[in-house]
Amino acid sequence: MLNWIESRTGFISMTKDFLVEDIPGGASYWYVFGSATVFAMILQIVTGIFLTFFYAPSANTAWESTAWIYTHFWPHLILAIHYWGASAMIALVFLHLLQVLVWGAYKSPRELQWVVGVVLLLVTLVLGLTGYLLPWDMNAYFASQVALNITGTAPIAGPLIQQIAQGGGAMGTETINRFFGIHVWLMPAVMVLLVGAHLAIFRWNGPAGPIAEDPRKLKNGRFWPDQMFMDGFASFIVFAIIVALAFISPPFLDAKADPTNTAFIPYPAWYFLALFGLLNVVPPSLDLLATIVVPTLFLLIVIAIPWLDRSTTRSLSARGGIIVSTIVALVAIVGLSIYSQESIQAKQAAAPPSPTEAQVLAMANSTALAPVAAAPAAPGAATAAAPAANPLVAAGATVYASNCAGCHAANGMGQPGAIPPLAGNPFVTANPHAVIGVLLDGKNGAITVNGAAFNGQMPAWKGTLSNKDIAAVISYIRGGLGPNKASAVTEADVAAYKP
Repeated sequence: MLNWIESRTGFISMTKDFLVEDIPGGASYWYVFGSATVFAMILQIVTGIFLTFFYAPSANTAWESTAWIYTHFWPHLILAIHYWGASAMIALVFLHLLQVLVWGAYKSPRELQWVVGVVLLLVTLVLGLTGYLLPWDMNAYFASQVALNITGTAPIAGPLIQQIAQGGGAMGTETINRFFGIHVWLMPAVMVLLVGAHLAIFRWNGPAGPIAEDPRKLKNGRFWPDQMFMDGFASFIVFAIIVALAFISPPFLDAKADPTNTAFIPYPAWYFLALFGLLNVVPPSLDLLATIVVPTLFLLIVIAIPWLDRSTTRSLSARGGIIVSTIVALVAIVGLSIYSQESIQAKQAAAPPSPTEAQVLAMANSTALAPVAAAPAAPGAATAAAPAANPLVAAGATVYASNCAGCHAANGMGQPGAIPPLAGNPFVTANPHAVIGVLLDGKNGAITVNGAAFNGQMPAWKGTLSNKDIAAVISYIRGGLGPNKASAVTEADVAAYKP
């Protein structure tokens, strides 16, 4: 069989040539970053495929299907591995490039190998950016909105690119679909092609090896078995760390995206903290400098390093300018990231508290959640306990799940000291005219419910929700939420409201 395959493909001889390839300086753990990066890429593809079995990309189902994943062990574990695998892949690509930079392995004839590696880092960042939106929770929505707004500030094509990415003038189902397509199909295909090109160029040029005054004096080793063992062991360690983090610190799911919540402070992924920090240290009049000019110039300089470095040797002493510039850039990136993190955490501490993990999961558990493909009739639309006898109440449950549960919680219990409860609230079940007024005009300031004080920050829903939806959600919170059993209101009641 092997002879038959060899005679028709040459695969066996190619594999043997690969395994007995000489390694300058012998096997070393310094050479494992490339193979560990490829392993992380494969892990992301495999876990991503499994996640698509459960995820439904639309504004009405993205959060619901993600919440279903969070409430089931194996899907949640796969999601957590995918989450930490993304960070691992970005970190490994960066470390691999940093090693090549320090070793001077970008020099002739490996210039294109370096350029392809830099583009691969960009692709992994785009994968991280597009995947960040897909849960469609509060942080995903507002962090992605910042990124899209930054894109829109680019001269000439920026607004057009932003509109294409959003699928229109605002974020919604089309945005999710486009990010999903880029994240699941376009960028993985580009990444696989670039990895193939990178490996082909590497095979053509051969490994650069460690820094040496005379590379010809380096003692060579073989890829098999020593280097293959080191590569495999390093990949196993990467996998073990990812799985450990998946158990110890799984990703947090915020409440469902609510575009009207202007108090929410988003937190970007760690690999974008430096960009957010740069945006915070410059005055608003220079935002374009921080969002477009500086990152673009930095990228162009990094790509051009093989041509900017005029030294004839890979020796560190001969490349002092490159090494010092690299250290300065790393210090700046780390410093901006720390500053950005502290700034965001300070803003979050001053903002109204978001739902806790327990509240979000309670919200998910009280919602009719299942893999959306298996329940096409109403995927993740209504909360439990919506009486089917009154269609208006049932419709209100859908409106509540999409617009109100993020703050008031799916069970209507609110958030202590911040968001008042709706379930068991005598104000809600008393005069419907007053409740209609709060929904239409909003309510801010200190309020007391059942003897407990709250800081009311209810937005006005007039113009955002239709009178029909407002009537439906009021009917639900009055007659279908927790112990509330008050009468419903009609669309005519809402239309006739006067302060």
